[in-house]
Amino acid sequence: MTAIKPLAFVRTLAAVAAVSLLCGAATPAPEPGQPQYDADGRMIFPADYREWVFLSSGLNMSYTAAPAMAGADMFGNTFVPLAAYRAFLATGVWPDKTVIILENRGGTSQGSINKRGQFQTTDYMGAEAHVKDTTRFKGGWGFFGFADGQPAREIPHQAACYSCHEQHAAADTTFVQFYPTLLPVAKARGTLSKAYLAETADPAPAR
Repeated sequence: MTAIKPLAFVRTLAAVAAVSLLCGAATPAPEPGQPQYDADGRMIFPADYREWVFLSSGLNMSYTAAPAMAGADMFGNTFVPLAAYRAFLATGVWPDKTVIILENRGGTSQGSINKRGQFQTTDYMGAEAHVKDTTRFKGGWGFFGFADGQPAREIPHQAACYSCHEQHAAADTTFVQFYPTLLPVAKARGTLSKAYLAETADPAPAR
């Protein structure tokens, strides 16, 4: 066996390190809280979403006259990564690669010492994601529905959720009108949508 000279060995290590750096630069790892996808293009469920910023919670919300869940109560809890939240505070719009998670949980009034009102239970009813990824999705945003934390494919753009958000969302196609800490920000930054402003405008006085 031919012995490797020390200088040649050092040069070999340097070459390997340079190739590794180049490969790493070509495929940078996503920032914490940004969307990640598997080899089939499915979104990987962000299991740490409960460490994000809590935006708001709604009880039995439905965007139609029909109840969201007939005969049962459901809370919807909304979370967003801290970096995206701070960016919205500064600009009134969401930065690219924002992930908004809606977690659905059961609600009840019966339990422990509670006598009035509703509280959330341990009944987990799944989660949905609204993702801003302008290089991946038509219109810049995509929706996902997760079951049991498994990777999910994007909901087709023919689904009603897309047109509903485009027609009624307060800011950046998201329902900021239901996020009490962010609606005043969108107002101050001038980023409220024309559709939302038209819906909430005071009716003209009768003559």
